[in-house]
Amino acid sequence: MLRKKGKGTLYRIVVRSELTDSYASAFEGMEMQTKNGQTILSGEVKDQPHLFVILGIGDPEYGVTLDALMTTALEMFAYAQALGDRRRADPTDDLTSVLMGAEVDGERLTSQ
Repeated sequence: MLRKKGKGTLYRIVVRSELTDSYASAFEGMEMQTKNGQTILSGEVKDQPHLFVILGIGDPEYGVTLDALMTTALEMFAYAQALGDRRRADPTDDLTSVLMGAEVDGERLTSQ
């Protein structure tokens, strides 16, 4: 997400392959640029259902279901939380270690 504008939110979505112009209509008015082997979609998304349509969630043609999305999101959350816990216990020279050592209003951030 880039920022709020109007009634929606501006997004910049990077697809790690070059999509042809035939996909443009599927992205409901998003600007589509292809460069360096990637396709960059940018534009306003009105709400979460609109974002799901853009990403093809629930469309059998794309094979992504809401259940699959939620499973992947939970896996990503679990990975990030475990990484935060590891970096808190054994810091390295990376952003996660810095975040795990940070304090806001006198309280340390959690791995959640």
